[in-house]
Amino acid sequence: MTTEKGWNLQNSYTELPDSFYTKTNPTDVEKPELVLYNEGLAKKLGLGANHDPGIFGGRTLPEGAEPIAQAYAGHQFGHFTMLGDGRAVLLGEQVTPGGKRFDIQLKGIGRTPFSRGGDGRATLGPMLREYIISEAMHGLGIPTNRSLAVALTGEYVQREDLLPGAVLTRVASSHLRIGTFQYAAGLQDHDQLKALADYAIERHYPEVRDSSHPYLAFFEKVIEQQAALIAQWQLVGFIHGVMNTDNMTISGETIDYGPCAFMDTYDPETVFSSIDRQGRYAYMNQPPIGAWNLARFAETLLPLFDENQEKAVELAQEAHAKYEKIYYSQWLEGMRKKLGMMTEEAQDEPLIDDLLEIMKNNKADYTQTFRALTLGRPDKTIMYGKSAFTNWHKQWKARLERQKTSENDVWDLMKQSNPSIIPRNHRVEEALEAAVENGDYQLVEKLLSVLADPYAYSKEQEVYAELPDPSTQPYRTFCGT
Repeated sequence: MTTEKGWNLQNSYTELPDSFYTKTNPTDVEKPELVLYNEGLAKKLGLGANHDPGIFGGRTLPEGAEPIAQAYAGHQFGHFTMLGDGRAVLLGEQVTPGGKRFDIQLKGIGRTPFSRGGDGRATLGPMLREYIISEAMHGLGIPTNRSLAVALTGEYVQREDLLPGAVLTRVASSHLRIGTFQYAAGLQDHDQLKALADYAIERHYPEVRDSSHPYLAFFEKVIEQQAALIAQWQLVGFIHGVMNTDNMTISGETIDYGPCAFMDTYDPETVFSSIDRQGRYAYMNQPPIGAWNLARFAETLLPLFDENQEKAVELAQEAHAKYEKIYYSQWLEGMRKKLGMMTEEAQDEPLIDDLLEIMKNNKADYTQTFRALTLGRPDKTIMYGKSAFTNWHKQWKARLERQKTSENDVWDLMKQSNPSIIPRNHRVEEALEAAVENGDYQLVEKLLSVLADPYAYSKEQEVYAELPDPSTQPYRTFCGT
């Protein structure tokens, strides 16, 4: 049972050297108005029905808050940049009645010392979008930051047009990023780097503290978490869109839902982000980009691995080499579950690869294909009647028969592994349009409701499982800055 305690903020991050943050108060707003409040999450945090729009709009501070903007760096599309929270303020860390610690951050709260000429504001559409997608990811069981509230500011923000301003309250295990360590390495101060690493270990991986090589063990933990996370992205067709090193967390949670989206038609080269013109962060590139980002992380930790540079590099390379195997093992295990395979056979991998190739050649919908197989309705896929799919389906059914498990067990496994629904792009867009253009949040709230349990296979979800009408234009997403 969760006992309501109200705000119970601590500020352990400010115990780090002050080079890692700047004290920054949110910019006051004209007329804060709460439009979404996550009652379930609030209860878990011990907040209960704390609906003060002034707090979630940034006008007033909750008791115990010490607002800061965090410093970090990052490789953005491969190019290194010194960064920091340019439109976000960390109020502190809410300690729940159960003793867990979560960052409470206001996003879109105005200029900070890291804004670099930006206005530090956010508009309603992107904040609602992040709320929807992050909560959908939580429903899917994928590690993610979460969304507690969206508040209107009562002001307009200039983008291409004047748009209603809004603030998102984001909740995360922490906002420590690979980019935070890149920033620390850039300080060229061994003590500050060590302080950050010790803090990250204490907060996320205390089990490695007493290891003979704690910093190497820490690196290996982050590798495991990121490999597992990206495998889960791939398994549901999620495309992050902007896998810069400042958007990769040490905790292994998905963060920064900017130009992200879920894939409809299966195509490994799918890119949604309007600024990713070279396809660096395409669906098929997410696993190798994960490895690239972790290599940059390893570079920051070399001084902690060993005093001897050569030995440090050797240790880093040995650890980093495990990523690919961990990722592939997690992905393969997940694909077996999606296809009801409860045992392992050597021919599983080519059988999976063959299905994906058939899906690609026929422009089949990713989620709908696995949903149809789960429901025993191959006729509901675009591939039905095609000889390649017919042959594959026979091989798959024979594979399932060889494992000598009941049909119900197979169905249960597939149902738990294949979401009935995802936040379809057309459904997200229609909900955002109703909210932004008309101030009508009913579609947003309905969408959030059905996405809370995407494995339910309920009657209520069927309309949300329908495919969008064909379009001659590719779907495009934008950062919102």
